[in-house]
Parts: sequence; structure tokens; C-alpha cells
Amino acid sequence: MYDSPVHIHASAPTRIDLAGGTLDIWPLYLFHEGAQTINAAISLRASCDLRARADRRLVIVSEDSRERVEVDNWTQLRNTHDLRLLGRLVHHFQAEGIELTTRSDSPVGAGIAGSSALNIAVCGALNAWSGGHRTADEIFQIAMNVEAQAIDVPTGAQDYRPAYYGGVSAVELGVNGVRRVALTVRPEELQQRIALAYTNASRNSGINNWDVMKRHIDGDAGVQRSFDRIRDIATEMRGALERRDWPEVGRQIAAEWDSRKGLAPGVTTPAIDAMLAAARQAGAMGGKVCGAGGGGCLFCFGDPGDVPAIRQALHESGARVLDFTIEARGLVIDTF
Repeated sequence: MYDSPVHIHASAPTRIDLAGGTLDIWPLYLFHEGAQTINAAISLRASCDLRARADRRLVIVSEDSRERVEVDNWTQLRNTHDLRLLGRLVHHFQAEGIELTTRSDSPVGAGIAGSSALNIAVCGALNAWSGGHRTADEIFQIAMNVEAQAIDVPTGAQDYRPAYYGGVSAVELGVNGVRRVALTVRPEELQQRIALAYTNASRNSGINNWDVMKRHIDGDAGVQRSFDRIRDIATEMRGALERRDWPEVGRQIAAEWDSRKGLAPGVTTPAIDAMLAAARQAGAMGGKVCGAGGGGCLFCFGDPGDVPAIRQALHESGARVLDFTIEARGLVIDTF
């Protein structure tokens, strides 16, 4: 019989999505041959601690939301409390006699895949607790499907890969499945060209993404053309990153944002427009909101010498500038 460790600590990075986002939601990528997303894991991590209890009870604590759930058995964790994602993950793994405590470096609703990073950290910890026999692809499938159950709308495939692997990568999407490819990019060269900031307004990715997905499937030609452009921009972005053609990277970030703003109402706001305009005045080549838009984080891209002025411009326009590094480490699990 497998003996579970007494204490497991797991953490996973969040990400900046450089290009191709939203196309990773099934089945959208099947309608756009060659779809891929380009992303970079960052050092704002989500983490959890899983500890054994002397009794058989289950306790879940979210330090970020200050919520606590305690039940007698995993069968009680499906729907009857506020911590839906965490409860459903514990329910899926049928864990017993544990206390799970979670926290995140990411602001609430930041659009940098904080929930997906936490999902991967918790899946990694629960997998280690139950013997560690699940593969990466099995963990991705569990994470994606349970998150969809928790938020009641479809989820994408890309965000679990940077959380699991770290680094700068392309996530290729097609009929044969989803494949993550590490890109030959020097993390420090990309990092020194990016200013990341929180708009001080959280967002709900499920709302924008579901609206866009429905309009696409209902035959909205404008949305379909926008996704064709977003697919092509991701291809150009990947090539520019691998060539270290930084001005072209900046142009493609600007082009991606222009195309993304046409997907649905609410992707941008007057406050976001003002922040990005201030950054351009300070020298930014391009900028975009992370994730589905409407709030959360944005990032701007520029020459390294211009980044301090870009950060200052974002601060003066009302954003909270965030420090980060490109994160080479993905999922990290320590057992005690």
C-alpha cells in the first residue's frame, strides 16, 4: 500500500499570453488551421500546502479569499460551498484526512492564469499524495475539465502548460491534440523589454470568452476573420521571438491587441485605453491586456532603455506596476 507523505508543498507559475489566446478553447482552434498560442511563464506563482490530519476530515483554506471549508468526507465537496474549484479537485482525487491551504502571488482576476496555476499546483500535490502515477497529459485533462465544471463555461488548453513546464513556449492546437513546444528565447532578453501592470479592475475570463465563442459558432464573420488574424499574428510572433527580432515582436503585440479589441464589447475599457496610450507616449512599441480583457493585467513592450519610463507612465495613469521575472521553473513539488 502506498504511504502518503505527511506534508506536500507545490507551486506553479502564472503566465503572460503574448499571442493567440482564446483560440485554445475547444473547438475554436479546429476552425483555424495552424492555431497556436505563445506564452511566457512568470514568477508570480500560485502555491498550496497539503498536510495529513490525524482524523479523516477534509479542510480547505484559501488564504487569498479568507474562506475555509471543513467536511467529513470528500463526497460532500462537489457543490455545497464557495471554494468550488478546490472542492471539486479534492472530490475528484477522493482524498481523505488532509488539510489543503492555498495562496497566490497574482492579484484577483488578473488575467495571468492564476486559477490555472493554482489548479496545476493543487493537482500536482493531490497526484503526489495519491501515488504520483498520473502523466502530465492526464493532469492537464483533469485540470481543464474540473475548472470548466467550477466556472460553468468552457476552458482553454494553453494555461496549464506554462504552469506545468515554465519557460517561453508555443502551444500548438490541432486535430491531433495539443502540443507544447519550448521556444529558443533567452528569458532575460524578453523580460527586460516588458512592463507588467495590474489595472486595479478584476475580470471574468469566462464571460468574454463564452460570448466570443458563441458568436463564432453562430457564424459571426467578423469574429471569424479576427481569429484568422490572431492565428496569423501568433505565427509571426513565434518567428520574431526565435529570430530575436524585437521590433517585430512589438509590432505583433500591437497588431494582436487591435484584432482582439474587435472580438467582443468590453475587451477594452476607457481606463485600459488611457493606460496603453500613456505607455505608447513613453516609448512602448505595443501593449495588450492579458487574458480575455475587460480588466486584470496588461503588459507593454519596448526597448530596455524605455521600460523604466513605460513603468512610470503606467503608474501615473492609475495602474499598479508589478515586478516579475520570466520563470524557467514550472510545477515544483516538495515532500516532507
